[in-house]
Amino acid sequence: MNYKNIWWAGLLWLVGLFQGVAAQDLPGPIDLQTNAPLVSLDGRSVFWIDPTGAATIDQVATDETAVWTVRMPAAQYNIDGKALWVRFDVRQQNPASHWFLELASSGLDRVQLFHRGADGQWHMQEAGDSRPVSAWPLPGRFPTFEVTGHSRDVTRFWLRVEHTRVNFATPIALASQATVTASREREQFLLGAYFGLAALITLVAAANAAVFRDRVFAAYAVYVLALGIGQLAYLGVGAQHVWTNWLTWNFHATFVLPGISSAVGLWFVRMVTEPARFSRRLDLAVWALIGLLLAAVALDTVMQSRPTFGAVMLLTVAALALIMVLIGMVWAQGDDPAIRVIALGFLPVAVMALFPLARGLNLIPTSGLTRYGLTIGAALEMPILFYALSLRGTLRREAQVRAAALSRTDPLTGLAHARTLVARLEGALARSRSQAHRCALLTVRLSNHEAIAAQHGKEAGDRALVLAASRLRRCVADVDMAARVGEHQFALLLEGPTTDVVAQDCATRVVASGLRESEALPAGVTLRFHVAVAMLPDDRRDAAGSLQWLLALVNDMAQDQRKSIRTANF
Repeated sequence: MNYKNIWWAGLLWLVGLFQGVAAQDLPGPIDLQTNAPLVSLDGRSVFWIDPTGAATIDQVATDETAVWTVRMPAAQYNIDGKALWVRFDVRQQNPASHWFLELASSGLDRVQLFHRGADGQWHMQEAGDSRPVSAWPLPGRFPTFEVTGHSRDVTRFWLRVEHTRVNFATPIALASQATVTASREREQFLLGAYFGLAALITLVAAANAAVFRDRVFAAYAVYVLALGIGQLAYLGVGAQHVWTNWLTWNFHATFVLPGISSAVGLWFVRMVTEPARFSRRLDLAVWALIGLLLAAVALDTVMQSRPTFGAVMLLTVAALALIMVLIGMVWAQGDDPAIRVIALGFLPVAVMALFPLARGLNLIPTSGLTRYGLTIGAALEMPILFYALSLRGTLRREAQVRAAALSRTDPLTGLAHARTLVARLEGALARSRSQAHRCALLTVRLSNHEAIAAQHGKEAGDRALVLAASRLRRCVADVDMAARVGEHQFALLLEGPTTDVVAQDCATRVVASGLRESEALPAGVTLRFHVAVAMLPDDRRDAAGSLQWLLALVNDMAQDQRKSIRTANF
């Protein structure tokens, strides 16, 4: 027995068996039916990588030595300097229907679709950054080709892809015309809403920066603008609508603009958190990382290599981590009441940006989250950050406003000064004389202020004055004025036209308002008001004289006087 012949026979049998199984595992034709309007090519197509990237469609179609492998879901391919060929067979149940092949990713360098027509000639469609979007077979954000069968027989298609710096991991699917149309309308609506919101926030933030001279709002406007322009490039909207014929710029924009927006984002967070307050070295580290990120973007633009793009991605991850550190430090410091809202605003971007970053580092395949994750996070971030910065600016400006108002208002109660009241009263008297109507002036004394301060302390006395001012302000209309004109004396100006009945009713409300108890005062303590009322103008007195006259009247009222209201001239 010749064992050597038996061994070779067995080996040939195993090879034949393996080839048979492999042939059976190759996917069959894809039947395009209306009840399945979207068909993924995962598991339904085979691929081969041309190591030279120079093979023509004739060579690929006739090369029997090429090993074609089933394309599986979530597969990634490094095709730098190479070409990926994907082959699939299609059988249209209704040749009159329209079907399309869509690669759901923008920024692909070059994509070509080949098939033999009924005339036996090769028909080619091309899309990608190699040509303007307007010259694509079906213009849009993603490369899309019409898949047309010339009969009910099987039609074979070859898809050729060129792409560098990032692994090719784009979903490829066949979709009916209705599916493609509905998908594009939905995407245009949502992207239009996003970019409209970004433009609105940018304009309003710039307006706030100009009106209030707020550097942080100016930085926020620049940040939102940079983020929006970066998304224009990343999502393919810029190539479709903005720089449609600038092929060289479009090729670089996908890599340049997102990197610049990351650097601008770190700069904006530096403006918000002011790391120099904590450490000069930390502030220098922020500037250093911004410089490194911009330098890496410039280097990647020149070299256009996988290592340089990987460096940009890693530096972007470092920038994102540093942003979280800076916000966490300000949060721990506890000196910024708006930092919690600011942190909440940055959280969606910090989380959703991880998906496109992971895609750029070839850790995950292309998906909806890698395409739109940052867009979703930015849409959530923009209104939250705008509110937080508005709140922060209001709190910071409040001290400036109060300081500027000290020349016109009392620092304890917030009411107008006596001189402000006199100036307002002079105008009211002039109008009353010229228009022949009357106004009213009330002076109010907090008669038990000294007793409250003596029994419960100076702090309780100050709280009583603040409470008195609050209640007196509520007793008059917005067009009227309340002022503090003494240590515990106040005045109310009711501008005309008014009557003595209205003035008397106001005095009654003042007395009644003081009798209500408040948690700001010790238990059982109320405010006792004495009021003097006069109708003006009085031909014998000017504004200052009228005020002194009524103050003298209210001060002459005994503390234990039962009648709390004294009328002067009616």
